[in-house]
Amino acid sequence: MPLAAAAVLLLACMGAHASPLQDVLSPAGPQASHIRDLWHITLAVCTLVFAGVLAALVLVLWRSPRAASTTAAELRPAAARERRSGRRVGAAIAASVLLLLFLIVASVLTDRAIAQLALKDAVRIEITANQWWWEARYDDDDPSRTFTTANELHIPVGRPVLFTLKSNDVIHSLWVPNLHGKKDLIPGRTATLQLRADKPGVYRGQCAEFCGFQHAFMAFLVVAHPLADYEAWAAGQRRSAVASGDAQAVRGRELFLGGTCVMCHTVLGTTASAHRGPDLTHFASRQTLAAGTLANTPEDLQRWIRNPQQFKPGVNMPASNLPDEDIKALAAYLRSLS
Repeated sequence: MPLAAAAVLLLACMGAHASPLQDVLSPAGPQASHIRDLWHITLAVCTLVFAGVLAALVLVLWRSPRAASTTAAELRPAAARERRSGRRVGAAIAASVLLLLFLIVASVLTDRAIAQLALKDAVRIEITANQWWWEARYDDDDPSRTFTTANELHIPVGRPVLFTLKSNDVIHSLWVPNLHGKKDLIPGRTATLQLRADKPGVYRGQCAEFCGFQHAFMAFLVVAHPLADYEAWAAGQRRSAVASGDAQAVRGRELFLGGTCVMCHTVLGTTASAHRGPDLTHFASRQTLAAGTLANTPEDLQRWIRNPQQFKPGVNMPASNLPDEDIKALAAYLRSLS
């Protein structure tokens, strides 16, 4: 049983395939740096207190008077010793209070530092959590420049990002340890989170609030690009999907648009415009599928289409009864949507 629990924890932390580690002690932005510094301060204070308590315990045991079986009971301790003990206990209480006040002040200052990120020219992204995937809408003052994606965020290095957080069903929590702390997404309420990535890289995020059976498999990636690369990516996301002219992909497009897929998904440039499931317009450009559960490979995609419940029991997407050739065609079409 302990081994099974450890395996579940490992999968929850790392995903079902190789992916970037979540490491709060390797900050890639100012918010995460402030949180890391607070952690080091708290660890130092708690270590000091723990060491002091152990030292006091050892000293008391070492200096305690020894008594034989014939020694008379001491019913009234010496007044001088009682006064010394009282002073020591009082000093320990005073030190504990001062250390707690110090940690409170450090926490408040950290919270203020996190909130002071300048938001000039910020990228605005509305995140909506669902059981068990993430929708991301990139807002712009020009509506024609707004676009939607899912389960993978792309942000520019050195430019602030303002997240607007919502939930469609239950309480979720967005957490990218390398970039910021946790923030809850509560149904019927809107929250905000601001951050900035100062280093290019791929950072793993995770839902940090138990939200149902597949909570552990509700992950996402944050890709931090140099500014020019980010602008190129965003421009590509605003364009409609351009599918391959390969015969198998064309067959897959017919199956997608003529079947039940269009009841849940959107592919810009086609008649598919539903919003119950993730937007698939540029599906092939994503590194994972099923919110970080599987790698975005032809083999995993076919297995996912055939039976999603095998990987995420309880997910809304039903299993497919299509023949293998049709499933391969669907996968070929989706893998062509770059």
